[in-house]
Amino acid sequence: HCQEKKTPFVRLAPAQDLWSTVRNKPVKLRMETSGLGSEPPMTIHQMFLATVQKYGDYPALRGKKDGTWVTLTYKEYYQHARAAAKSFLKLGLERFHGVGILGFNSPEWFIADVGCILAGGLATGIYTTNSPEACQYVADNCEANVLVVENNKQLIKILQLPHLKAIVQYKGELEQTLPNVYTWAEFMKLGEGVPDAELDALIDSQKANECCTLIYTSGTTGNPKGVMLSHDNITWTATAAGLMTSLKMSEEEIVSYLPLSHVAAQVQDMWICMRFAAITNFAEPDALKGSLANTLREVRPTSFLGVPRVWEKMQEAMKSVGAKSSVMKKKIADWAKGIGLQASYNAMNGDSSVPWGFTLANALVFKNVRKALGLDRCRACYTGAAPITKDTLEYFMSLYITIFELYGMSESTGPHAISWAEGYRIMSCGKVLTGCKTKLDKPDTDGNGEICFWGRNVFMGYLNMPDKTEEALDAEGWLHSGDLGKHDEDDFLYITGRIKELIITAGGENIPPVPTEDALKEEVSIISNAMLVGDKKKFLSMLLTLKCNIDDNGDPTDELTPLVVEFCRQHGVIASKVSEIINKKEPAIYKVIQEGIDRVNAKATSNAQRVQKWTILPQDFSISGGELGPTMKLKRPVVSKMYQEDINKFYGE
Repeated sequence: HCQEKKTPFVRLAPAQDLWSTVRNKPVKLRMETSGLGSEPPMTIHQMFLATVQKYGDYPALRGKKDGTWVTLTYKEYYQHARAAAKSFLKLGLERFHGVGILGFNSPEWFIADVGCILAGGLATGIYTTNSPEACQYVADNCEANVLVVENNKQLIKILQLPHLKAIVQYKGELEQTLPNVYTWAEFMKLGEGVPDAELDALIDSQKANECCTLIYTSGTTGNPKGVMLSHDNITWTATAAGLMTSLKMSEEEIVSYLPLSHVAAQVQDMWICMRFAAITNFAEPDALKGSLANTLREVRPTSFLGVPRVWEKMQEAMKSVGAKSSVMKKKIADWAKGIGLQASYNAMNGDSSVPWGFTLANALVFKNVRKALGLDRCRACYTGAAPITKDTLEYFMSLYITIFELYGMSESTGPHAISWAEGYRIMSCGKVLTGCKTKLDKPDTDGNGEICFWGRNVFMGYLNMPDKTEEALDAEGWLHSGDLGKHDEDDFLYITGRIKELIITAGGENIPPVPTEDALKEEVSIISNAMLVGDKKKFLSMLLTLKCNIDDNGDPTDELTPLVVEFCRQHGVIASKVSEIINKKEPAIYKVIQEGIDRVNAKATSNAQRVQKWTILPQDFSISGGELGPTMKLKRPVVSKMYQEDINKFYGE
């Protein structure tokens, strides 16, 4: 009898298949008979209510209004979400139709998302970097009835859309009055006349194995696919990830700044926080252009998730500060870094002893660095969404900051492998999420195979795309990731490449590009991006970009970063612009790059893996330029198209 009180009432719709591509068709859950995989399924509302009932007066969402922090408690957050749900119903949101949300992270983003789910819709984040055509594609694909946008800039992208019954703008006043376009305040009042009983009946009709959220893959190729996530996908994964990393109820605090239309930010910032009664603090919209550092120092989060580019930018910023310090300070820092690296490796290998001098190094250097970064309360730093270099990982380890690598995909509701304090190895993505399984398909002699996932984190299917769903999920229900990987003897997972990214030379050799690219970036510190090419060609070549300053819009400029200017000076070259180096084909700099390539080639496992030719491109890669996706992942097909002429020159075509 006691057990009944504890477990929430389980709501499941009858279902035969593990997959679905139809908005209203439920799926059979991958339930286990014991352990975390056997936990009773919950809807989003059940998870939310459980937190609200116990932690209602605790802070939930914090955002800045005119320079001061404004807090919503869990109770208030819940009431706001219910009010938004009623307004969506009033606007005519139909069951299992989309509400598209287009804008930077904010309390309104969360309230619209959760409100949409409570009202029986499909919450659908849309990347702010999307073109009007891409926004239109997503809105059409999910048959969105309502779109919620941040400001006029996003509003103008979506004014001409079918299915649409209304548009809500959540920041600022409307620049023009249009029929069916509401401010946030107007929207929140719309549903005041909708009876509680009507909303409650809708909430109670929701089943844990039905779809509630769509994540559109930022697809580096073709149209984005709508990844259908069920209530159980989200509630179970949030629970499993939090338990595996030993989160404590109502003790966590994070900063939300990565795009919420991406699975990693959404699962961490919205769902894990909701499940564990954490505080989500919203960064400013220009976070990635520089203001994130201030927000981190103000909030001092207890955990922090950065994509590799964020960690690289931090590393570059700290290096340029270090370059300006006195000889004495440099000596102390170098001494401390040696100790930090050793101490970090000891901890990684389960050895709790620290090198001699650690206490002093900690007092003089590590504590101050953490404070300056705003990470002095941070128990766990994470990276994911793209490969990170060993150089960056070791740089932070030398400052006694361990970055834990995560691995997963939209199709696995975010995490599938997790590194955490109790289990990590440098360059590995950790161990499989508790309650899930990994298998390597068709492994080669080195044990590298395609990584396949099983567990309650595996998605339902791609909306209206049965063919693509069949490519991703095999007949038994395993999700095929498209990534190559292997396990070590302790079951740590290592990603060794992406099947689609493999370069297959004219001689038939399969070459994963990332290791070679990373090796060169490590050898030559002035290189920002490197992309290996040579598919179906006789030899490999490389496109390179130099590190440059970015302007206020986040676009790359022609100005070299201070570190690169200094590097040039040390090699007898006076230059401040990328174009100066390229136009003069600056011999000293080109020689340094060639020597770096020679060193990388010397370590190559075969002749086919050697880089024969290279060129420096006039501009660094960026999200706005189209070479990088919204989470700063390299879009190889796009770069190949953009720089086709340069590539043709390598091969005399």
